Amino acid sequence: MKRISILLSIVISIFLIFQSGNGHAQKTDYEKYGRIAISVVKEDYPGKEVVEYQYMGRQKVSATEVMDSFRFEVLENKKPKFVIVKIIHNLNNQKLLNLSIEEQEK
Repeated sequence: MKRISILLSIVISIFLIFQSGNGHAQKTDYEKYGRIAISVVKEDYPGKEVVEYQYMGRQKVSATEVMDSFRFEVLENKKPKFVIVKIIHNLNNQKLLNLSIEEQEK
């Protein structure tokens, strides 16, 4: 009975290690394109304050391409403005394919 308990503990530990490894890969993917989006907003709005940042999610574009969307609130002349950054990238080679910026008044 003790052997079964030890074996079960080992199997569960291995399963948890693999699960945490998958989550880390997705988080890294998200962070990479989030850093790109932040850089673009800071470049397009130099000296303006970025008040809020939100990851809006991922949409599948094709079998190998996805679009990550980010929303920023920027203060321009003390007026809030929303900036939406959409990044399309290839899942196979992790290359950026398209980046678009859309500005919206609040």
